[in-house]
Amino acid sequence: MGSSCENSAFFPTHNPWDLNRVPGGSSGGAAASVAADETIVALGSDTGGSIRQPASLCGVVGLKPTYGRVSRYGLVAFASSLDQIGPVGKDVMDCAITLNAIAGYDSRDSTSLNLPSTDFTAGLTGDIKGVRIGIPREYFVEGMEPGVRSAVETAIKELEGLGASVEPVSLPTTEYALACYYIIAPSECSANLARYDGVKFGYSYQDTPDMWKAMETTRQLGFGPEVKRRIMLGTYALSAGYYDAYYLKAQQVRTLIRQDFDRVFEQVDALVTPTSPVVAFPLGEKMADPLQMYLIDVCTLPINIAGLPAMSVPCGFSEGLPVGMQLIGPHLSEERLLNMAYAYEQATEWHKARPGI
Repeated sequence: MGSSCENSAFFPTHNPWDLNRVPGGSSGGAAASVAADETIVALGSDTGGSIRQPASLCGVVGLKPTYGRVSRYGLVAFASSLDQIGPVGKDVMDCAITLNAIAGYDSRDSTSLNLPSTDFTAGLTGDIKGVRIGIPREYFVEGMEPGVRSAVETAIKELEGLGASVEPVSLPTTEYALACYYIIAPSECSANLARYDGVKFGYSYQDTPDMWKAMETTRQLGFGPEVKRRIMLGTYALSAGYYDAYYLKAQQVRTLIRQDFDRVFEQVDALVTPTSPVVAFPLGEKMADPLQMYLIDVCTLPINIAGLPAMSVPCGFSEGLPVGMQLIGPHLSEERLLNMAYAYEQATEWHKARPGI
């Protein structure tokens, strides 16, 4: 878990663009392996930005589908109402082909949507004339690196030049999304990982004749500091006397955030924002300050809270490191988002850049 991929049970993952920097997280391994040409595509799990944020920091394409579009069966659950599986690829076509393979109804996932099959590659025409794009001012946050802002603003002008119309919009509840997420996600994490015992899957400590000691030690050694932190936060939020004050209130705020998006999507077809307010930062820089680490996901968290589809595409560089542009759409608008990203990709060269390793 976490925004830097430094909390792995094995070792930190390094960013192929600069081996002294993080690749983003928590699916940083997926993004780094694609960026380093170790694989063509990879799968990530996105709970609060864990596909899009590492895709941005590693200069690749990452897509978080609509909640329920892809089965979560087989995923070790973090936060069941937020988790979604999606593809990471070198370009938009790779992601569309992969989504064709993984999207669809699965009776083993109770949240899986039963929808007609879709060929996501068929809609990649590159024509976005008339598409209405909203630019939410709340996503251009204070503290955003100037190079990130500049790259994304230039990318927006490129979309406008391709025939899209651009207008400012507002999502006023965005400022509450971070607090809302860090109550809901740890609470669901606490409930889900209470089932983790080292018996059915994952790490298992067995150097003891006592099954109870084995289970206790498995959980002690199998969870790193960040996972333990989130379990404890969630257990506290769900405890007697605090449930209404924290978890219930967060769910009410979640409804307001969803309503914000519904209202805006009556005006526009899609939203464009930065994926991350910063480029890849040095390994170890934020490990001692969890709050600063959590703030890295400020542009991606609200999308999971609302269950919307979103994707990150490379749109430039800042200080020699990749910058990602985030495209957000209403529920089940993956075809439109993929085509917007494809149109931008065909008009630019950023997706062709490769790290010198």
